[in-house]
Amino acid sequence: MRAKTKRVLEELKKEYPDAKCELNYETPFQLLVATIMSAQTTDVKVNEITDTLFVDYPDLESFSQISQEELENRIRTIGLYRNKAKNLLMMCKQLKENFGGEVPQTMEGISSLAGAGRKTANVVLSNAFGVPSIAVDTHVFRVSNRIGLANADNVLDTEMQLQKELPKKEWSLTHHLLIFHGRRCCVARKPKCSLCVINKDCNYYKEILKSEK
Repeated sequence: MRAKTKRVLEELKKEYPDAKCELNYETPFQLLVATIMSAQTTDVKVNEITDTLFVDYPDLESFSQISQEELENRIRTIGLYRNKAKNLLMMCKQLKENFGGEVPQTMEGISSLAGAGRKTANVVLSNAFGVPSIAVDTHVFRVSNRIGLANADNVLDTEMQLQKELPKKEWSLTHHLLIFHGRRCCVARKPKCSLCVINKDCNYYKEILKSEK
């Protein structure tokens, strides 16, 4: 691990000692459902829905009984809700038919499910099963490339570069640290660079300083 990467991690750990998954869940199945719903929407909005949804339909068996119309109505406040409802019900069917009703504990297994790509698989593997993983969402992609922990123009290359850059034991926590930083400081538009605890090690900030000279 480069000295720069080590400094960045140390500062982010101090800044966000409570960094963790911000989706609410009690089981691997609930996390899978919540993560599929979280695409192109916020964890806050998903939590508002699952706060009651998981009370009424807490597990695969009960969730499988929801009609598509009811599920659409329950999740209609999030983006792409019709497509997500369809995928969630298909995913339930696939879990029953292909995995004995259990959430698989492999990248291949989870990413074979409707609505669940590589990012979803990494989130579930890391948080539900303790498998070292780096889920590259929009925040991780933006922040890691701005800082210079990665230098890639797509999420898969970013994930591969971060895996090489970081010790495996740091993968899951770094994922959460980068998300927290992306939500609270290194936002997409008008990042709060002057307040950033790692601006001295950030390529993006150095470019801004150069342009101001």
